Amino acid sequence: MASSSRKIGGGRPPKFREPRHPVTMTLPERILNQLAEIDPDRTRAVVKATEAVTGINRGPFQPMELVEMAPGKSLIVVGPSLALKKIPWLKLIEIAPARFLLTVPSGTSIEVLEVALRDLFHDPELRKNERENAILQEMLNLIGHQRRARRLSKAEILILDMEKTANPEENPFFKS
Repeated sequence: MASSSRKIGGGRPPKFREPRHPVTMTLPERILNQLAEIDPDRTRAVVKATEAVTGINRGPFQPMELVEMAPGKSLIVVGPSLALKKIPWLKLIEIAPARFLLTVPSGTSIEVLEVALRDLFHDPELRKNERENAILQEMLNLIGHQRRARRLSKAEILILDMEKTANPEENPFFKS
């Protein structure tokens, strides 16, 4: 007779009420000590740290935020997004853990960005992902509205090409 290999009852109760997957990783002792300060249970500590960095427990999910950089001028800051990374020329620059500025190549029009976002928004695979869908929808709403109101502009940032620098380690400003 065939017997079921599934146990009914017994064992340790699950720590989380959502789907889970076992993961093995090697971490530096320093990080393990910091995780122990967050929660003695490493699994719970990793979850708490991740949720703190990604903002999951800071109230309702905010796909993006506007950060004032000068009176009346704001930057668009987004969280991690697989959808936005699909636009090959759009770069996400991490300015804080899980917080990104968007950069486009010089000469790229706002309309080109808007079309790329709209194409992604209609991608059937991305439509299944609620979080990515929310990011794209909010980006489209903001950029479209601000563009039509002629209140959206671009500015350039300075980027150093460290591969072309002779000895970046000798540069007193270089930090890896």
